[in-house]
Amino acid sequence: MRVVRLGAVIVVLVLAAVAVVVTVVIAGPPSKQDLIEQAGLIGKRQLLIGVKDDQPGISLLDPKTQKYTGFDIDIAYMIAGDLGFQPHEVRFLSLESEDRERMQGRDGNQYVVVDLVVASFSITAEREAQPGVTFSAPYLQSEQSVITRKDYQGQVESLSDLVGKKVCTLATSTSDSALGRAGVAATANKRASECVTGLFGGTYDAVSTDAAILAGFVALYPDKLKHFDIGLSASEWWGVNTGTNEALRQLVNLTLWDSRNDPGDRRWENAFDTHLRPVQAVNLPQQVAVDRQPEVEEVNIRRWPWESGS
Repeated sequence: MRVVRLGAVIVVLVLAAVAVVVTVVIAGPPSKQDLIEQAGLIGKRQLLIGVKDDQPGISLLDPKTQKYTGFDIDIAYMIAGDLGFQPHEVRFLSLESEDRERMQGRDGNQYVVVDLVVASFSITAEREAQPGVTFSAPYLQSEQSVITRKDYQGQVESLSDLVGKKVCTLATSTSDSALGRAGVAATANKRASECVTGLFGGTYDAVSTDAAILAGFVALYPDKLKHFDIGLSASEWWGVNTGTNEALRQLVNLTLWDSRNDPGDRRWENAFDTHLRPVQAVNLPQQVAVDRQPEVEEVNIRRWPWESGS
């Protein structure tokens, strides 16, 4: 009788455990594999990522090797790897600032819709209100600053010091809005490199955009450029645009949460130490970017060992 009772208890416990598992799988949060399927990544052979191609230290295309390097590129590879893509399965497509919302990168003479945009794209409420724009959690914190030629006469302690000057900024950038509020009539350009070229040629007196972008140019030309901290309290928080793909946004956030909270995951720190920390010294007194990954809200997924895709 004891054996029979024990057997009955075991059966009841097993059935209860099965019921709990079935309930959680059906009604509980998705697994990572569920999100990968929902994001349409199953069977996908190539991940298309829109990036900038003219920002040293952030995202720069070498015209000889046709390879991209920079902080954004390392972050893009980090995300792609967690999505199941090897580096050779990642394809970068160059895009301009106004194409980040449309998620369209250049492929030869045509434009192609990309899966992700990792392109020094600052998160703002105005951009989030645009159709087709969905930001991940922030992956970098920087701020707006100003660079001039070394021979520039005077100090730039605030944007108002640039009133009446010839200033260049990036088209559709948040920097353009700040300049306008300060009464500065700036020229909006599609490319940061063209702003800097115009600065060298005398077309512009100053260039203003995110410090992390400008720092790479100062590091390339430390004897020709100087960086000013204009004391803005607002931060620029860069995010990944996943368009209308909500499952993909959650997967990106999962990568960012893991890299932020796993002590053994040094991928973000390695990217910062490789591309941003080395240029800090020549950009003083301006801070290039905060050297700690921004906080990320944990993604609600199932992580148990028995689940598919864990």
